[in-house]
Amino acid sequence: MTKSAQTMASQHDPRVHVDLRQLLRLAGPARRLSLLPRQPAQSVLNGRHASKLRGRGLNFEELRNYFAGDDIRTIDWKVTARTGEPHVRVYTEERDRPALLLVDQRMSMFFGSRVYMKSVIAAEAAALAAHRLLAQGDRVGGLVFGDDAIAEHRPVRAPAAVNRFLASVADANTRLHATRAVPEPGSLNAALKAAGRIAKTDYLVLVFSDFDTIDVQTERLLRSLAQHNDVLLFCVSDPLADALPEGFRVAISDGELQAEINGADGKVRERIETVTRGRLAKLDHWSRKYGLPFLPLTTARPALEQLSHLLGQTRRTR
Repeated sequence: MTKSAQTMASQHDPRVHVDLRQLLRLAGPARRLSLLPRQPAQSVLNGRHASKLRGRGLNFEELRNYFAGDDIRTIDWKVTARTGEPHVRVYTEERDRPALLLVDQRMSMFFGSRVYMKSVIAAEAAALAAHRLLAQGDRVGGLVFGDDAIAEHRPVRAPAAVNRFLASVADANTRLHATRAVPEPGSLNAALKAAGRIAKTDYLVLVFSDFDTIDVQTERLLRSLAQHNDVLLFCVSDPLADALPEGFRVAISDGELQAEINGADGKVRERIETVTRGRLAKLDHWSRKYGLPFLPLTTARPALEQLSHLLGQTRRTR
């Protein structure tokens, strides 16, 4: 390792940036989680709080004569009428299911007032989901999107494919920096359009984002995805946005210009809270309206601990 590489490694803070090794190490802890249709009683996906996961689809296997005990709902009445003998259609459950993970690594995600950056929580949560989905036999792919590019990975059931996907996540994450200039913020809608092009039917689509810049088109795209797929919304937020401290002052920058926000100003404080709460209210409304499970994540706690709690895994995690 060169001296410059050693310096970078020593300066790496896993709470601010992730690297590929950090994401690969989550494969072991991910085994505690489950993203199968049958969920633990305390899971937000068990049907009490949101729509149940549909599970894997069915493949047509064969057409054969009816035998006593066969489910009459499987009788093919057209073939039965044509042949004069009862026939049934036999199906087998698909051995795997395609999953598509959308991971937000825009500059809006490069923020954290407590322990982690939002971008880190999204990256680690997506890595945990990817490892678990692969372990349960599903095909895994994803879209890693920043402000200026989208890395596309088609669903494949192979560890090497998941590693390539996680490498894209780590690469996009390390490009986030406080001094990085962003001419125009990227749109979540672009990633959702790409997802709609890939996920035609019976996909499991997981979105890890702060859902910044959502609009009417975002709702249409999510509704379209949810019509034929299971869509899970993992909303990453920061405690500062939920409860602004009294009289806070903060300096913000777009990489070129810098400004100070004075939280002591009641109007400024009200505008910030209105934007944040309005975005969460929209997501909550869409979640209820279209049956989209809503899983909140925060920058104050490790991603593994949060997913274990959300998915009903009560075992204490380190």
